[in-house]
Parts: sequence; C-alpha cells; structure tokens
Amino acid sequence: MTIRLQQLHHWLSEVVGSKEYKLESASDDASFRRYYRLTHNDETFIVMDAPPAQEDCNPFINVAKRLLAADINVPRVIEKDLEQGFLLLSDLGDKQYLDELTEENADRLYEDAIKTLCHMQQADKTELPLYDEKLLIQEMELFRHWLLEKHIGLELTAETQGVLDDVFKLLANEALTQPKVFVHRDYHSRNLMTCRPDGSGGFPGNPGVLDFQDAVCGPFTYDLVSLLKDCYIKWPGQQIQSWANNYFEQLEEDYPDIDKKQFERWFDLMGVQRHLKASGIFARLYHRDGKPGYLVDIPRTLSYIVDLNEDYPELQGLIELIQRQVLSSQAMASLTGADK
Repeated sequence: MTIRLQQLHHWLSEVVGSKEYKLESASDDASFRRYYRLTHNDETFIVMDAPPAQEDCNPFINVAKRLLAADINVPRVIEKDLEQGFLLLSDLGDKQYLDELTEENADRLYEDAIKTLCHMQQADKTELPLYDEKLLIQEMELFRHWLLEKHIGLELTAETQGVLDDVFKLLANEALTQPKVFVHRDYHSRNLMTCRPDGSGGFPGNPGVLDFQDAVCGPFTYDLVSLLKDCYIKWPGQQIQSWANNYFEQLEEDYPDIDKKQFERWFDLMGVQRHLKASGIFARLYHRDGKPGYLVDIPRTLSYIVDLNEDYPELQGLIELIQRQVLSSQAMASLTGADK
C-alpha cells in the first residue's frame, strides 16, 4: 500500500468513525485525480484523491456550489481535507452515458442532457476564468506540439506553421464573438451519469454531471459541441444536427438576434477548436503521463473536422494536413499506438 493510500485510509477512518468500510477504485481521470467508491453501512460515497502538489480542490467545491444552486445534479461535498487533497462526495452511481447509450434511448438521454445544459448555462459565472483568446489558442497549440510534432514526428514547414496560425486565429475570433455563459468544458458522455429521480422533488435525476472543476465563462456552443460531437462516441450527422436544433429552439428566445445559420457556423467552428485541443491532449496523456488508452480516440476526434471539408473553405489547409499527415494509412499505426 502506498503512503498516499495509507493517508487516505487514515482520513476515511476518522471521517466514517470506523475502519469497517470497503474502498475500491471508481475511475481514473485524465489528470492526477483518482476516484474511489466507499461502501459503509450499505451506503456508497465517492472519494476524490487530488494530490495538492498537482491538483486544487477549491475550484471543484466552488463550481459544485454554483451548479447545486442552479438545480444541476452534481455530487455534494460531505467532508473535505483541503490540506491533504481529499473529498468525500455523494455518489451519482456508476452508469456513464457512454456505456448506456443505444439507438433506442439516445433521443431521450440527449434530450435530458440538452435540457440540463440549458439550465447549467444560467449558473453563476461571475469570477470564473474567462475563455479568452490566450486560452483558446493555448489549447489549440496542444495539437501542434503534442500530436503533430511529438507524436507523429512532423517537421512543420513555414507554410504549414502559417496555415495553423491562421486557423487558430480564425477559430479563436469566432469563439469570442459568441454570447458568454457558464461553460463546463468537458460536458460529454464520460462525465454524464444516467440517474433516476431522487423522489424529493428537488434535483432532476438525469443526467448526473461530473468533472466540472475547470468551468469558465465562455462561448455558448462549447458544451453543446462537447456533448454532440463527442470524442468517445459518434452519431450520424443528421442526428447531431437534429439535437443541435433542439438546443437552438430552447434558447432562441434568449438570443433573438442570432439566426440559425450563424448558430450553425459557431457550432461547427467551435467543434474544430475543441477537437484540435482534445487530440493534442490525448497525445500528451500518452507521452507525458503514460496513458495510452486515449490514442484510439484521436481518429474519431479528428474525423469531425474532416467532415466539414465541403462547407468551410477556410479550413481547407487544416483538413488537408489532417488527411495527409495524420489520418493517412502511413500514420495510423503511430496515431493509435499500434506500433508502441
């Protein structure tokens, strides 16, 4: 048993008032956080282990309060030790959207998720970090450095560097022109849990929402893109468009000056920004953190950008780069880790 785990057990025995409990891994995270499920007296809880040297629990606690105030079904903080980086949380279950989604239930589950998203965007966003130009471009640079240069080993020419610079600037500008709302930043099928109503007339049962600690104030299409153009599951384009229209119709009264064509452009281009970021993060998780499991998600993630080939000539240079240098048969083994 590691020293860290010994510290956690010592804290839990004091919090629970007993050593008679069961602790098992609930999930890993694409960070230094670890999650455990604690069972005691036939009740279950989630334990977050967030090493203070790498993680700060305060944003999680802060954002959880904002979301609870907006009637979003998120974990409640029951006990905390910020000095050690431990939180005891209520348990929203173990059924991720990703594992539960089928063709038969997708409309219902996405309807729930979109309705919750609309409520979540009204949550208190004061003093949250801004999703500004610096952060937007910094995220896209992950694609250039970690995926193109580090993972695939490309030596980028001045022309290619220019193409990337121009696209990054375009995408950041498009994002910054959108209405600003509360943005979760990872609102997708691995962070949404299928939950039954609690019967109290309080929080809606479905979905439970996790991993919200990186919330910012930013573009209103960002979380919608995360949900509908998901890096972990892909639906037919017409179905994605139908769900996006559902969202637009629910918020149309709030944004009377935004026409559908403008909304669709923002939605598509916000997706490009997110998918450049995500593919770079997946490569970084492999090279920096020793987590190869996300490499297989890169082709799906980048396919959303390629899908826009006929609609956005301003993306042509980027799409050609992805098709030729990243998704080509020669690069695929390296891309997915098959040759590692």
